[in-house]
Amino acid sequence: MSLSPLLQRYDQVILDLDGCVWVGDEAVPGSPEAVAELRAAGKRIAFATNNSWHSGEDHVAKLWRLGIQASLADVVTVGGAVQHLLADTRMGRTAFVIGREAMRKHVADAGLRVLNGSADATEADVVVVAGTDDLSYDDLRTAALAARRSGDLIATGRDPTLPTPDGHWPGTGALLAAVETASGVTAEIVGKPQPRLFETALDRMGDGRTLAIGDRLDSDVAAAAAAGLDAALVLSGGMTAAEAAAADGPEPVAVADDLRSLVLAGAPT
Repeated sequence: MSLSPLLQRYDQVILDLDGCVWVGDEAVPGSPEAVAELRAAGKRIAFATNNSWHSGEDHVAKLWRLGIQASLADVVTVGGAVQHLLADTRMGRTAFVIGREAMRKHVADAGLRVLNGSADATEADVVVVAGTDDLSYDDLRTAALAARRSGDLIATGRDPTLPTPDGHWPGTGALLAAVETASGVTAEIVGKPQPRLFETALDRMGDGRTLAIGDRLDSDVAAAAAAGLDAALVLSGGMTAAEAAAADGPEPVAVADDLRSLVLAGAPT
C-alpha cells in the first residue's frame, strides 16, 4: 500500500502519541502499518508527546512492543523539555513536583533539589505540575501554597483529558487548574500548544516540508501553528468531526478517522 497524496507532499512527519499512535496500552488500529509505510517511503519521523508519565526510554520500549520501530532520538518528550528549561534557568533551586517518578527524575537531573516528602516542601522555589494518576489533596495543597509564595509555576501542558480505552481521564490541565485557582498564579507551559517540542523535533530531523499529526486541536494543531507547520487531525483520541468543525483556532489541513486513513492511500475512512 502506498502513501496518500497528502503525505506524499511532505518530507517528514511529527506524530503525537496518546490518541494518535496509541490509546492506553494498545496501538490505534492501523497505526503501526502507517508508521512503517512512512519509513518505507523515506519520510523522517519524530514522536512528540505531552505525556510526562513515562521516560523517553519507556516510550521507545512501548513503541517497539506495539510493533513500531523507534529510537530514543526519535522521541521528544515534554519531560525532557522541562529538564532542559530548568537546567538553563533554575539550576540549584528547590522544587515541588506533581507528577510521576519520571518527572521527578527530570527535575532532579536538571540540578534542582526535589522537596517532595519533606517538611519544607511548601517553601519550594519552583512548582512543577505534570500528569499523574497518583495524587492526593496534600499534593494539591502543597503545590498551591508553594506556588503562591514563590510565584514560579511550570506545567507540562493544559490538556484537560487523557484518552484511555474506558474514556477520558483527567489530564494535566485538570490538575493544573486546581493549583492555578488555589494559588492565583498562572503557569508557564512547556509542552504543546507551545512550539518548543516541535522545534526540538525539527532540530533533530533537519530541514524539510513537515506535517504534524495529532488528536487535539488545542494542543497539537495549535502547537504546529505556533511553529509555522501544517497539521492534520485524527479523531482516534475521541474528538468528533462535528466538534472539530465547530472549534475555533488554527484549522488542520486534513481531518481523518485515524492515522491509517490519513497516511495510507486507499485505506478505509
